[in-house]
Amino acid sequence: MKIEIKADKRSVQGTGASRRLRRESKVPGILYGAGKDALPIELDHKELWFKLKMEAFHASILDMDVGGDKSQVLLRDYQMHPFKALILHADFQRVDANKKIHMKVPLHFINAEISPGVKGAGGIAQHVLNELEIKCLPKDLPEFIEVDLKDLQAGHSLHISALQLPAGVEAVVTKGEDATVATIIIPRVPTAEEELAEAAATAPSAAEVETIAQKAKVEEAAAGGGAGSKPSVKDDKKNMKEAKK
Repeated sequence: MKIEIKADKRSVQGTGASRRLRRESKVPGILYGAGKDALPIELDHKELWFKLKMEAFHASILDMDVGGDKSQVLLRDYQMHPFKALILHADFQRVDANKKIHMKVPLHFINAEISPGVKGAGGIAQHVLNELEIKCLPKDLPEFIEVDLKDLQAGHSLHISALQLPAGVEAVVTKGEDATVATIIIPRVPTAEEELAEAAATAPSAAEVETIAQKAKVEEAAAGGGAGSKPSVKDDKKNMKEAKK
């Protein structure tokens, strides 16, 4: 997917200048890398806001146009306001077509519902990782990596070493480690003793039953004809019986 984004050179810098830009619905940013000087830029807030909602925008080579000067870049970081729907700053890195880049890309899981562990054993597919750090040349950068769970058995796990990575893409892992990507677990069914213990723990106490009974008596007295009306002994016993249920 080809994603384009426009920016302009930022002539003024500093906290005050950045605040003025935000009031004008602009986002201050920086463009750096590829052996060139860092370039302060400004972007349209609305355009960047909707671009950030795209998964591919976070893990793709972007075509950035800065006042007619085009380059390929990666989104490296952005800052949001703590509670407002406001982008405070964005960092972009130029890419060199001949140098490998490190990037975290999302994992897309498929076929869990037909795996032996889920379909045959009633298990639940658990995603341990949702993204993977990779390295590759810019031309080989995938938008996402597909993880097929169709052969995964209950109680078994799928590790990074078992992933089918696209050509030219390597996983960035610590030497000697092979992290778990997904696993299938079997839900634990509580025993009869545990169910009884839970029921006993949630049952109302004698004091709570008495409070409920007293409340019922008051409400019945109020509904029975106003001042001077008094619930019968028979009604009291009925309320207590219902409260204990």
